[in-house]
Amino acid sequence: MIVRIPGEGQYRVDGAVLEELKALDERISAQVAAADEAGFRGSLSEILELVRRRGSRLDDASLQESDLILPHGDMTLAEARQLFET
Repeated sequence: MIVRIPGEGQYRVDGAVLEELKALDERISAQVAAADEAGFRGSLSEILELVRRRGSRLDDASLQESDLILPHGDMTLAEARQLFET
């Protein structure tokens, strides 16, 4: 699976990470819905670090279609709410 972090690049992650990514995504969705700014910031950092830590960064010249695109690390709760509403 190829995961993109905007402004940073792409990472290849194996299937073992998928369940953790799904769980964090569900937590982030709930935090956005509840307007939980602190929880959102923490979970966003956690999901990005999971990909960085457990993934293998692809060379910038190797552009592949991403299976998953994560939010950039400085996304605000307001931006996330707009993203989830569309």
